[in-house]
Amino acid sequence: MKLFAIADLHLSHRLNRKALEIWTARPNDWLILAGDVGGSLERIELGLRAATERFARVFWVPGNHELWSDGRDTLRGVARYDAVVALCRRLGVVTPEDPYVVWPGGSPAIIAPLFLLYDYTFGPDHVPPDEAVAWAAEDGIRCADERYLSPEPYLTRAAWCHARVAATKTRLAEAAAQYPLVLVNHFQLRRELVRVGRIRRFVVWCGTRLTEDWHTRFRARVVVSGHLHVRTTDWIDGVRFEEVSLGYPRHWRQECGIDHYLREILPGPVRTSDRGGPVHYR
Repeated sequence: MKLFAIADLHLSHRLNRKALEIWTARPNDWLILAGDVGGSLERIELGLRAATERFARVFWVPGNHELWSDGRDTLRGVARYDAVVALCRRLGVVTPEDPYVVWPGGSPAIIAPLFLLYDYTFGPDHVPPDEAVAWAAEDGIRCADERYLSPEPYLTRAAWCHARVAATKTRLAEAAAQYPLVLVNHFQLRRELVRVGRIRRFVVWCGTRLTEDWHTRFRARVVVSGHLHVRTTDWIDGVRFEEVSLGYPRHWRQECGIDHYLREILPGPVRTSDRGGPVHYR
């Protein structure tokens, strides 16, 4: 029995949807979907059904694309998120709103799906959060979230993020008192893990500094994320960090299929040293 993870299926793209057709079933294994399955409820359901048909149990956390609303969509902000949670529950998929689940395969661990968003604090120390969007714009970078991701009923995305962080800390502390955790969030928990090359100022839409010690504070065994479309494995303080995104068609090799991009989370590799830097995956 294994626990796998993948993120950023982005099923708005035809080639990504086509890849679902030859996705191998693993009926004895579990799967984490770490956000950005799709933008519309129709595409999200397509991805969730493909996963539940192939795996014994499925976990989901929201990415920014699941939260997008355009002029044709009356569901915005928290209402949009709640609609996807309701869809997940109809299909038997575990969400951040459900009780955490204990992994039964070998050494016990608790799988903790999170929804934490970002608060514009991942920029350089000299850039205040309320100036981060303007700082990114100086380099021609502006995330589509600024147009499509409504925080309603919160006044700002940062306020929504801070509410989620505050509510999640208590749950994680209680869980960590029982077993080590597998923390799953679409966005990064640590700023140093955001590697986006030529669009480096995109970092401000990638997480919050409020979580940078959570891997040790809450006894994480593994931290799973997506969002960056840059697949890596890092070891920090003896904890494994996995960026598990598939990405847009230009970010992966279609001849390999989705199976090639599934990352084994548990049992997973064992490493005792943080030396050597990140491992990148193609």
